[in-house]
Amino acid sequence: MKAQVLQEIAVRYFLEVVRCGSVSLAAERLEVAPSAVSRQVARLERELGTLLFERRARGMTLNAAGELLAAHARRAQQDVDRVAGEILGLKGLRQGLVRIACTEGFAHDFVPSAIAHFRRHYAGIHFTLDICSQREVPLRVRDGAADIGITLSLTSHRDVRVELRMPSPVRAVLPRDHPLAHHAELSLAQLVAYPLALPDADSTLRQLIEISCSRQQLPCEPVMSSRSVDALAAFVAAGGGVTFCGELAMRARLRWKQVVTVPLRDREMNERHFEVQTLAGRALPLAVQAFIASMREQLEETAAWDRMTVPSNGGVMDCSVEGKVAFADGQAYHFATVDAALAFAECVKSSGNPGQCAVTHGSTRQVALQDVQAQEEAERREDDGPAP
Repeated sequence: MKAQVLQEIAVRYFLEVVRCGSVSLAAERLEVAPSAVSRQVARLERELGTLLFERRARGMTLNAAGELLAAHARRAQQDVDRVAGEILGLKGLRQGLVRIACTEGFAHDFVPSAIAHFRRHYAGIHFTLDICSQREVPLRVRDGAADIGITLSLTSHRDVRVELRMPSPVRAVLPRDHPLAHHAELSLAQLVAYPLALPDADSTLRQLIEISCSRQQLPCEPVMSSRSVDALAAFVAAGGGVTFCGELAMRARLRWKQVVTVPLRDREMNERHFEVQTLAGRALPLAVQAFIASMREQLEETAAWDRMTVPSNGGVMDCSVEGKVAFADGQAYHFATVDAALAFAECVKSSGNPGQCAVTHGSTRQVALQDVQAQEEAERREDDGPAP
């Protein structure tokens, strides 16, 4: 065997076939003829003295030898990427690329906001964001197609390291005027009587809901199903029915008072975890490490994801806390510490009087939510402009 063959273009073509599952798709992505890809793969097999793939009618899958070569090639490429990142790091975090794979629910608000926040400090770092299914996220991380995976998980995954993990219970998402919106807690048994909008049948959330309904012998017939979390939330906001989602994926809609979320007491709805994943054993590039640290800091500052509903004059008042800012009654109340913001939220919960609670707990500034929204939109436009 010629060792140098493992460092040549043949390995790059081989890895693309692994990612795509076929020679023709790999050739299309590499912008070369399929015959060129076939020749390089055949050359690898000839030099190594063994077949690397099982050829099937619907594509190509790795055999045991191919798995070993793919693992070696990915580690080698990641080592190259890491060294390049460390060289850039000698200049400070002024250049670099972070590749993220995440589920659709986190792609609408959480991940773009986290990237925008990070780039205010490190404008030279670029990002790619790949939206895929919950099942595919750890596979992208393991295959080296993504540096970071952001997803919801019920189980552990081989060759995946969990950098951040926290509970992410499923919430009921309802229109603000729904008759159950004022409840502190709900069950599936109370909700299935209303029109249901559910994720498609392949999603783990849909499977959790169906398992719980089956266990309790409850009907589970959605009037609408979709792969898009945003479409389901828009249906609910328009008064079409109820859906289910994690609090973090609904953060923007909660802030702008489009929907309400209520905790569920069913045990299956409280077993999910939010995870930030990387490849086990990989020395992460500096830019990736810094972005994970930035996300950790942002999540720790968001000390209370759970919204609190309190009665006020027979209505519903929302109070949510994000870091040192609390949102209540259409206003954003700023505080000197996270503890003060949380104390304000508890005060609102018990009294229903945010104005008095703001005075009691030392609010430093009060801004109307529409002004906050206008400011955030202006910041997004600025972030979309050319990097300095």
